[in-house]
Amino acid sequence: MKHSITTQTRRSHRGPARRVGRSLALVLPVVLVLSGTLAVTRVNWTGSPASSVLTASDVIPAQAAPKAIAHAPEDVLRDRLMSELHEKNPGVVLTHLQEAVNGRPSLARHCSAIARALGKAAVRIYGASRAQSYARPVCDTSFATGVLAARG
Repeated sequence: MKHSITTQTRRSHRGPARRVGRSLALVLPVVLVLSGTLAVTRVNWTGSPASSVLTASDVIPAQAAPKAIAHAPEDVLRDRLMSELHEKNPGVVLTHLQEAVNGRPSLARHCSAIARALGKAAVRIYGASRAQSYARPVCDTSFATGVLAARG
């Protein structure tokens, strides 16, 4: 009879431990998968040091992502002419401005502002007297106005 008492005692101790073991066997993989998933999302996959979190915009292909803020045609023209001003003389840039306005009349209302900005930039690049030598009546002499504004 001793043998049957010890066997029953052992079985009664095995019951709760077995239940806890089974519970851990079911819960532990779920916890590990979730913590691994969270760890992977915190990794900087973009390569830039500024952002350490991978966002949905990093994953979405460029075609599927909504377009960024569209630049106005006059801004695109001004930026293009400003970069051209560093490579070519202001006379060539003013000719391209006039051609752009002639080709796209909707840019005419922005022509003066672009020409003034070109005049100010030309003074910084070429100096006041050399920039003034390129002045001509493009957009109501706004280039010359920009040169004068940058001088004073």
